[in-house]
Amino acid sequence: MGLLQQRCTGHLLCALTFLEAAGNLALMLYALLWEAGNLVDRPDKRIGFYNFCLWNATAGELQCLEYKHLQVMGISLPGMVLARVCVYACLVFSIFYPVFVAHVKCKEEREGWKAILIILIIKMIILSGGLGTFLFQTSQWIHLSDFTGGFLALLGTQALLLLQILTATMYLSWAKQHTRVKALLLTGPCPLGFESEEDASAIDNML
Repeated sequence: MGLLQQRCTGHLLCALTFLEAAGNLALMLYALLWEAGNLVDRPDKRIGFYNFCLWNATAGELQCLEYKHLQVMGISLPGMVLARVCVYACLVFSIFYPVFVAHVKCKEEREGWKAILIILIIKMIILSGGLGTFLFQTSQWIHLSDFTGGFLALLGTQALLLLQILTATMYLSWAKQHTRVKALLLTGPCPLGFESEEDASAIDNML
C-alpha cells in the first residue's frame, strides 16, 4: 500500500509540473505576444519592451519616442536591450521546457530532474533580471497604478516559477527515497537490520 502511495505521489508531482509549465507558458505568451510586451497600456501612456509612448498634449495623441529620444531622457539603450533579451529568452525556455520535462519523465532519470531544477532557477534569474532592469530604467515614468495585464502576467509567471522550483525539489526528494526503496526490495528477502537510518526510514515510509 505504501509503495502504491509513493508511486501516486510521483505521478501527482509530475502532473503538477506539467500544469505549472502550461500556466507559465500561457502567461508569458499573453504578456509578451498578446500584449506585445507592454507592461503599461493606457490611453495616455504605453510603455513596454518595444514601445515607449507618452501623451503629447499639444498633438492630443500618444507620441512614441525613438531610441535617440530615450537616451536624451536618460534611458540606457544597452540596458533596455538587455532587459528585452532576458525576458524573451525566458519565453523561449518556456516553449521548449515541457518537451524536456516529458522526455525526462519517460526516461525517469533523476539526473534529468536535477537539470530541470537548474533550468528553472536560470529562468527565474533571467526573468527577474530582465524585468528588474526594465523597471529600473523606466521607473521615473511609471507609477504603481499604471501597470496593466502584461505586467501582472509576468508577476504571475515568477510566482509559478517559484512553485515549479518547489515542485521539482519535492520530486527529487521523492525520487531519492523511491530509488532507495526499490534497491532494498530487489536485494532479496527483507533483512532484520538496515545498513543506515535512511534505509530504515525509507522502508518505514513505504509501510
